[in-house]
Amino acid sequence: MAARIHGGAGAGAATALSTFNPKKLVAPSRTNLPARSSKRCIVAAAGSDASKSLRVGHSQKLIANAAVATKAETSATTGTGHELLLFEALQEGLEEEMDRDPHVCVMGEDVGHYGGSYKVTKGLADKFGDLRVLDTPICENAFTGMGIGAAMTGLRPVIEGMNMGFLLLAFNQISNNCGMLHYTSGGQFTIPVVIRGPGGVGRQLGAEHSQRLESYFQSIPGIQMVACSTPYNAKGLMKAAIRSENPVILFEHVLLYNLKEKIPDEEYICNLEEAEMVRPGEHITILTYSRMRYHVMQAAKTLVNKGYDPEVIDIRSLKPFDLYTIGNSVKKTHRDVPTPYAGTLEEWTVVQPAQIVTAVEQLCQ
Repeated sequence: MAARIHGGAGAGAATALSTFNPKKLVAPSRTNLPARSSKRCIVAAAGSDASKSLRVGHSQKLIANAAVATKAETSATTGTGHELLLFEALQEGLEEEMDRDPHVCVMGEDVGHYGGSYKVTKGLADKFGDLRVLDTPICENAFTGMGIGAAMTGLRPVIEGMNMGFLLLAFNQISNNCGMLHYTSGGQFTIPVVIRGPGGVGRQLGAEHSQRLESYFQSIPGIQMVACSTPYNAKGLMKAAIRSENPVILFEHVLLYNLKEKIPDEEYICNLEEAEMVRPGEHITILTYSRMRYHVMQAAKTLVNKGYDPEVIDIRSLKPFDLYTIGNSVKKTHRDVPTPYAGTLEEWTVVQPAQIVTAVEQLCQ
């Protein structure tokens, strides 16, 4: 396992990039994926203005390759299936796509024979070889830039950040290259790259290793962002992200890797632009994603016992937002407050001094 010592990219890295031959990574596919089930429904993506800066049109091709899960299927996978932990579901989805498409490759720190920090790439180096599962030096800006360049040549790299906080070192490559090259090249290049990795608080990893970078990447044009929360959608989002012509950042949470769920044996993918209706309700709309989905659902049980009927939506697609699903929920529950005109209502939307005092007193007890 590599030690964490950050340093700049030297001349050796530049030499390696200049002699990189993507054709060496293309090998015959080893196995075929199981045929898709005829019982699954095809769901159109919920479009939004935010997605117009991304390369669209690939969704039709993507839907033709596999069934897209409906909302009902995400909550109940009855019949045949197999149980997987979330990290195993990510690994299974990645392995299936590497079998299906010889252009898919993996790169990052310790992703090879060590199997990744959280074992998402376990066994892939033995099966696909060291060129398609490439261990890199500890230099995020170098191997992220290499992955973006490889995507420009026709490969489909999956770049693992050992921890999402480390990807701040590659922010220039992700923002100025990954997100903008399709636009700045006048459409001459597509960047079909997936950037994924763990983040989040909860394992005493300290300040640097507990970060979530969604807000950092939200403002970058041309990038899609999704966050998995179950083994089912972890696999489905992984497969969809790899097939997308857009750069996709897949956020994972360190405390969800050992979450177990039964998922279908047949092939499926999840829509990259659709939220998941976790619990329909009538009284109030609660938006959540990632690990907080489970905190919200625990709270929902208490609320139901108190006579409330909350509607819970797993946003899942962080960019673009599924404004169709969210908007329809708010229209139904009417629990969404912009700044109102009435003075008494306006006061409730602005933090008041008394509330600050109360919060400080609670923290200092």
